[in-house]
Amino acid sequence: MEKSTRPDISCAVHQCARHCANPKIQCTAAVKRIGRYLLGTKDKGLIMKPNQEGMECWVDAAHASEWNNKTASSDPSTARSRMGYIITYAGCPMHWSSRMQTEIALSTTEAEYIALSQAMREVLPIIWLMEEAKQQGIPVMNAAPKVHCNVFENNAGAIEIANVPKMRPRTKHLNIKYITSEKK
Repeated sequence: MEKSTRPDISCAVHQCARHCANPKIQCTAAVKRIGRYLLGTKDKGLIMKPNQEGMECWVDAAHASEWNNKTASSDPSTARSRMGYIITYAGCPMHWSSRMQTEIALSTTEAEYIALSQAMREVLPIIWLMEEAKQQGIPVMNAAPKVHCNVFENNAGAIEIANVPKMRPRTKHLNIKYITSEKK
């Protein structure tokens, strides 16, 4: 679980950290830019305005986001997709992540579905913890009788795969990796 009080720079810091062992001139410029941004925003902060929304999870992915024709043959990591999600409770962020996927997705739909699956692996334990807190008499704010989570995904193919358990020949690898392992 990532811990940070500055989610606005988490992606940029992650990108720079990936190149610590072999930094390039662009990395130095990026770190300086992050430093200037932090100096310029040192008097700013996160403004939390709790509402009655309950839990929400926002998910997105960029298929092969760092693919580069010049370095693809020598650096296979450029074929990996970047994913990110943020889980909010009462409209306030409680957990977020931005990272490279551990496997190579073959399409945008697959990258989005992998991101959705990873985000749900974080959401479900939080929901279970909140349900247990309610059973123990700890006040947990939610609008519905049960703790729920709205998930926002912007890829129609990933939504279709998540909602309809029908697997097709082009999605059987997803069935093997994600759907059968999630039911265990």
